[in-house]
Amino acid sequence: MEFIEPLVRHFLGIFFLMIGLQFASRALGLYQRMRFSHINYGERGSAPWWHRQIFNVFRALILSVCVVRVFADIDGWLGVFGALYQWPVLLLGMLLLLVSFTSVNYLQAYMHEDWRSGIDHREDHPKLLTSGPFARSRNPLFISVMTGQFGFFLALPSVFSLVCLIAGVLVITRQAREEEKALSSTYGAPYDEYRARVPRWF
Repeated sequence: MEFIEPLVRHFLGIFFLMIGLQFASRALGLYQRMRFSHINYGERGSAPWWHRQIFNVFRALILSVCVVRVFADIDGWLGVFGALYQWPVLLLGMLLLLVSFTSVNYLQAYMHEDWRSGIDHREDHPKLLTSGPFARSRNPLFISVMTGQFGFFLALPSVFSLVCLIAGVLVITRQAREEEKALSSTYGAPYDEYRARVPRWF
């Protein structure tokens, strides 16, 4: 535990910093090439807009907490669960975060320029992807993100990370329903046939 605990502590700070840089640089690169934003907030006050705001708040909180923990002991403020704060649990959390990171990158690469964050209302909408990982689940990217959220809870088992996990899962499951409504409206019968054939999650 003397070696594992500081390893995971530093890993979390670096991991979430790199996630933020990766997301921002990917969005910027796509914008520079295609001249429109692939990040869509939705109409102000709408459900997708609120989902994005909540997600951004928790993402900023997680990044801040993980970076501060590298330099200061704030675990007393986070409500750490001592029974779970053991090296096998911490390592499993770190492993799930790496699995999530790898699968998210794979899926975004698979989607390529058809990747969107949020609901795209432009007339020139992306292709409907139904092959590869999307032939087994309608929302593999969301599954990967939730895997990472669970991994974060295990890597820092606490009241703070549990609240983040619950909020994150609620936001993602609600956003999945909103996006599927939009996809049905945009693509019509082809999407409805796809939805009848492939499960939302597993």
